[in-house]
Amino acid sequence: MAIELTEAAATQARQQLQRRGSGIGLRLGLKRTGCSGWSYVVDYADRIDSDDAVFEQFGVQVVVKRDVLPMLDGLSLDYAREGLGAAFRFHNPNVKESCGCGESVTF
Repeated sequence: MAIELTEAAATQARQQLQRRGSGIGLRLGLKRTGCSGWSYVVDYADRIDSDDAVFEQFGVQVVVKRDVLPMLDGLSLDYAREGLGAAFRFHNPNVKESCGCGESVTF
């Protein structure tokens, strides 16, 4: 099982962690919400728990709870600018469908 960061996502994560002044990496997760059922959650990781899996690329750790790892396996996290906005982008081969607004997905 694996989660990948693009170099752009890793650069953005490092910058955010530096501005924050603490943290060991990013924590990725899922929460039940939206019209399709699940929404991605990106937060700071301040520690690694016994039920976490850890992936590292470009010097950035990505921490994920093992119980959601099957739904995130193979995910590539990118960071992109579109128009006036910029955000992390999720490319997940496990997604069966997503809602029209792009806020939630179904596995």
